[in-house]
Amino acid sequence: MHPHLVKSFTSKFSLLKQLGRSAATVQRFSFHTSKMVQIKEGDKIPSIDLFEDSPANKVNVADLCAGKKVVLFAVPGAFTPGCSKTHLPGYVEKADSIKASGVSEIVCVSVNDPFVMSAWGKQHSTSGKVRMLADPAAVFTKHLELGADLPPLGGLRSKRYSMVLEDGVIKSLNVEPDGTGLSCSLADKIKV
Repeated sequence: MHPHLVKSFTSKFSLLKQLGRSAATVQRFSFHTSKMVQIKEGDKIPSIDLFEDSPANKVNVADLCAGKKVVLFAVPGAFTPGCSKTHLPGYVEKADSIKASGVSEIVCVSVNDPFVMSAWGKQHSTSGKVRMLADPAAVFTKHLELGADLPPLGGLRSKRYSMVLEDGVIKSLNVEPDGTGLSCSLADKIKV
C-alpha cells in the first residue's frame, strides 16, 4: 500500500481513538488489502439469503443445505444461450437420476432478480426438479469469490460452476476454467 495512504488511515484511527469512539466505530474504518480467496472443497457454504419466485421468499443457503446432500450450480445469466440450451436443461433432464443417488435438492443460482429466475424456470419446466434461486445483488457470488465481470450481460455475474454439498460442506467444486464455458460443471459431469 502507498505510504501516504497508510499515514492517512493511521491518523484517522488516532483521531477516532482520541475522540473516545468505540472499537466498533474504529473497526468500521478498517480495511484489509489481502485478496479474498475463492471458496474451496472442505469449506462451509455461507449463511446468505437468496430469493425464490419473489423478493418476499428468502431462502437461506446454509439452512437449505443443512443435513442434506445438495447439488448447486451457477450460471452467468438466465435466458442466455449456453445456460438455456445446455446447462439448465441438462440438470432438468438428469434430475431424477441425480436425486436417486441421494441428493435432496438441485439448485440453480444466477445473478438475476427472482422474477426472471422464476420465469426462466417455468420455461424449462424445473418445478420439482431444480430450484431456481436469485442472487440479485451478487452477495452470494461475491462471498464465494466466483464472480466474473461480463459487461455485455450487465456487469458482475457468476462464473459457471457446480458443487456437491453434504450438510453444508463443499465436497466437490467444479469451476469452468474460463468461468463461462460448458465442460466440467454440466449435469453429466457431476459426481454425487
